[in-house]
Amino acid sequence: MSSVDRALVRDVAAIAAAAGVIGVSFGAIAVAAGVSVWLASAMSMLVFAGGSQFMVVGVMAGGGSPVAAVLAGLLLNARHLPFGLVVSDVLGKSWPVRLLGTHLMVDESVAFALSQKDPARRRAAYWLCGLTLFVAWNVGVLVGAMAGRALGDPDALGLDAAFPAAMLALLLPSLRASPDEKASAQAVSESTRAASVARRVALVGAGIALVTTPFLPAGLPVLLALLGLAVALK
Repeated sequence: MSSVDRALVRDVAAIAAAAGVIGVSFGAIAVAAGVSVWLASAMSMLVFAGGSQFMVVGVMAGGGSPVAAVLAGLLLNARHLPFGLVVSDVLGKSWPVRLLGTHLMVDESVAFALSQKDPARRRAAYWLCGLTLFVAWNVGVLVGAMAGRALGDPDALGLDAAFPAAMLALLLPSLRASPDEKASAQAVSESTRAASVARRVALVGAGIALVTTPFLPAGLPVLLALLGLAVALK
């Protein structure tokens, strides 16, 4: 049986379409913040991490230092370290291929790979999702950057709200417990506990950012908000 079926292609295409729309938002916002079209595109190709890219542009646009922007992006992408451990089997043994696979490592490609039990399907899902998202994201960023330069103010079209809305939509399911009715009591308990921890982390991080924003330079409140992760260690 082929490792890639119609359902997998459909699901990856849906995620890629969403990534392309968010990429358009990033491109327009980056240009509006003073980033050139070529730099926005280069950042997207070389970094390929939407959350970090938005954070860097946001920190810089708010008057933060380049050091704070880079540190914020690095901290946000620190989750890729454990990601690399759990999907190391899908990257192959050739170093050039492993480097390419590592560059394509985003939340979605890891999630698609981990959802597959068969090793061949894990590899197919990871590479199909990673490559498709890479193309969709970079095309979206280029289109958004060109449109942002032509339109001038992306706020007028609501593009500034596209990324926060998308991130909120992705975050909300993890902040509430909705375990399957057929799941075991232990699985239900673990799901409920994970959702509770996620809510506490989000609330503490948001509270830290809100309290410190009036007093600290741009970029630092975002970094301090990561202290909310300490809640998960309790």
